[in-house]
Amino acid sequence: MDKLTERFLGYVAVDTQSDAKSTSFPSTPSQTLFMERLADELRMMGLSSVEVDDNGYLMAWIESNTDKPAPSIGFIAHVDTSPDLSGKDVRPRVVLYHGGDITLGGTTVMTEERFPELKLYHGKHLIVTDGTTLLGADDKAGVAEIMTAVEHILAHPERPHGRVCIAFTPDEEIGHGVDRFDVARFGADYAYTIDGGRLGMIEHETFNAASAVVEVHGVNVHPGYAKGKMHNALRILAKFDSLLPDQRPENTEGYEGFFHLVAMKGGVERAAAEYLIRDHDRSSFEARKLKLKEIAASLSAGDVVVSVKTEDQYYNMGEVLAGDNYRIVERAIESMRRIGIEPIITPVRGGTDGARLSFMGLPTPNIFAGGENFHGRYEFVAIESMQKAVELIEEIIYSAGR
Repeated sequence: MDKLTERFLGYVAVDTQSDAKSTSFPSTPSQTLFMERLADELRMMGLSSVEVDDNGYLMAWIESNTDKPAPSIGFIAHVDTSPDLSGKDVRPRVVLYHGGDITLGGTTVMTEERFPELKLYHGKHLIVTDGTTLLGADDKAGVAEIMTAVEHILAHPERPHGRVCIAFTPDEEIGHGVDRFDVARFGADYAYTIDGGRLGMIEHETFNAASAVVEVHGVNVHPGYAKGKMHNALRILAKFDSLLPDQRPENTEGYEGFFHLVAMKGGVERAAAEYLIRDHDRSSFEARKLKLKEIAASLSAGDVVVSVKTEDQYYNMGEVLAGDNYRIVERAIESMRRIGIEPIITPVRGGTDGARLSFMGLPTPNIFAGGENFHGRYEFVAIESMQKAVELIEEIIYSAGR
């Protein structure tokens, strides 16, 4: 546990925040530098099959040491942290939690009333922030857990296992994590992303996701002489939003989909809004995109033009992880139970690299990394949860080789 904690604390000290405005890949050079650091660490463990390719992906392989038929299993985590809050100069500390509020720093306090999940962690060692940055457990907890499991496996060659494929990806937080991922080169039969939340979570369903841009071309006339002539693009855009079903992120949960207004800009003549469209059901997802276009058509008349452009981002990996492929999920569930973890099977109200990988031919459910409150100053992870993630990775590997 000490080595795992030390490794994690060392990783979060490195700023690897991705940048959605960048035109390079990876979006920030610090991610590639961090990949090289991880590659050197793997080589120091004694692993020779390690490479960082021209696109900044790290891939590594532990070859099978058994004559028994065994699948090649992949484990994947991303190295970037969210642009939502700074990941620079992270100052974590370990708190042995006995209940109540945690003062992170200054006037920033994490209270049990506001964050009731803290009640699950009485008696646990929590790694928290100082209240000025995010922590980076998303997904450096996953990186540290995979690295620690690799170290354990290499230290025990007497234990039989099949081929193990390791990958660390950049730019997951800005939606480009597997844009240039070489599935054939990776060579796994199936994989798991170690990028989930609290202990026990396993996710094999995600949203179907699309982005949408709504543009309004209105008519601008001097306001003193505008009667019957002006068509204010901003007001038309506001009306467009009011005509959408009242299904927003703030009032939906579980399998409920939503329309999420994320940006609005413009003036009287022209205005635009950006939306995220999410739904677990593919037919409902398509209906949501159609709804946007229907409203746009209803508001377009004469010189007023309302247009909608949508772009699909990823699809529900549950479509792939069904039928025979559901066995991949069951193997993780069975492994959890063997090491004393009660599985929590939930749909992802978002997406993972595994969603796109599953449709690229690599079935990839998502497993917990142990963190809570990702992307903000209240992010934390329990060391005990991280340790159980390491045990789970090893159990999945060894059970497949028995």
